[in-house]
Amino acid sequence: MSKFKVQVGDITAGDDKLFLISGPCVIEEESTMMRTAEKIKEVTEKLDIPVIYKSSFQKDNRSSVDYYMGPGMDEGLRILEKIKKEFGFPLLTDIHYPDQAKPAADVVDVLQIPAYLCMQTTLVVEAAKTGKTVNLKHGQFLAPENMAKPTAKIESTGNKNIILTERGYTFGYNDLVIDPRSFYDMGKIGYPVVFDITHAIRKYGIPSSDPSGGARQYLPVLGRAGVAAGVDGIFVETHPCPSDALCDAASQLDMDQLEEFLKPLIELHEVELKYRK
Repeated sequence: MSKFKVQVGDITAGDDKLFLISGPCVIEEESTMMRTAEKIKEVTEKLDIPVIYKSSFQKDNRSSVDYYMGPGMDEGLRILEKIKKEFGFPLLTDIHYPDQAKPAADVVDVLQIPAYLCMQTTLVVEAAKTGKTVNLKHGQFLAPENMAKPTAKIESTGNKNIILTERGYTFGYNDLVIDPRSFYDMGKIGYPVVFDITHAIRKYGIPSSDPSGGARQYLPVLGRAGVAAGVDGIFVETHPCPSDALCDAASQLDMDQLEEFLKPLIELHEVELKYRK
């Protein structure tokens, strides 16, 4: 789909191989993080799918000050660095403020701009100036073709290491809807396109710890739809016990289900490639 290929560690985003971004939503205790990384390593090596390990040291958009926001940058980056050394994964994490860009870039390979911050010029430009890949998440309030605007802000620094991620449009109240046309329109911008499947099924306004705060039953059909539409990568948050997760408990995938979830998507991607060519 993409015109430009982006190198992230030993992964080439935008070539003919579907890639995965996966990990717990937010960094929790070290044992949980290492256990998840071990399982992701096992599954992705078995299925031969490249993976970028994702987890956030800070979630600054929780709906209550009483909810867990993460361990903070210093401790979070320490845990991510340990995961990288032990498992060899390229790493991705969110940043929310411009002064987080450089220290995060010293550890991770991809700086992710949250969807609701994608038009924040200073944040996006500071991330781009690090030279690291920037994963720009599609704001729920933007038409997909308008993602060319924040993309151009990154390009203005000379950085063309860009990934664009779809995670749904706000539709009515507290619901997100995926429009497959967005994969096509964002693909025309020229960079690898990723489908964030697990965030697309969140029910906003309902606490993520509430079982009704997500619609997991739609994960397989949405995943197949996105891959059939030609995305370059998929984003699936996973956890050893989602119901006990400290963030997005209602939408993360149980890591023991990851292998079976990925198998049809990999097969479908091979079919889609034939039609693409």
